[in-house]
Amino acid sequence: MITRKSKREIEMMHEAGKLLASVHKEIAKRMTPGITTKEIDDFVESYLADHGATPEQKGYSGYPYATCASVNDEICHGFPRDEKLVQGDIVTVDMVVNLNGGLADSAWTYVVGEADERTSKLLDVTKTSLYKGIEQAMPGNRIGDIGHAIQEYAEGEGYSVVRDFTGHGIGPTIHEEPHIPHFGLAGKGPRLKEGMVVTIEPMINEGAWQSKMDDNNWTARTVDGSRSAQYEHTIVIDKNGPIILTSQDD
Repeated sequence: MITRKSKREIEMMHEAGKLLASVHKEIAKRMTPGITTKEIDDFVESYLADHGATPEQKGYSGYPYATCASVNDEICHGFPRDEKLVQGDIVTVDMVVNLNGGLADSAWTYVVGEADERTSKLLDVTKTSLYKGIEQAMPGNRIGDIGHAIQEYAEGEGYSVVRDFTGHGIGPTIHEEPHIPHFGLAGKGPRLKEGMVVTIEPMINEGAWQSKMDDNNWTARTVDGSRSAQYEHTIVIDKNGPIILTSQDD
């Protein structure tokens, strides 16, 4: 069942989103050669605790960490680990913050050190894909409008769109209806209504869109070893247009 959130629920999720955005800004300062994703995970958990929040995904279906940290060819749900990151690695850090019962979800892809031209293009196209999807998140539009806008742009730039993982509704639990595919046909799918809160989170690959699962049954990676990037925001469908609850521009 697709639910629409109250003004109070949205305000609580917005506060969680502001905190989550501040975490990502702190991560960006730390993404230098030699750091490990486990150190980043430890920092996030400590930072959230200091601000009265918790990592909602820790313990979700048995997931053991505060963040997902997906490196290079890992698409999503990468486990934080002690392997040191090196110049040129790309790392997607994804997390769900619970602040006083309000949830917010956001992923961001970082470059370790300096980005070369190829890396910069992958990240720029992925981020632009996200915002093209968000532009379609208007009352009266359909879910297919979001996916179509993302797919048309990303594939037009020579990349592929992961189909095995989607955006979703959120609050008061992590994953709720509806699913938000990042591909599809315009004008298809459930209609978007004011008060819905969803995530849009395209995963864009340099090579084939298909994924394969690691032995841990969590981490998905590209079938051909190509790199994958992801950006994600939690948004509200508002009568005046989409409101980004996890914006880092505040």
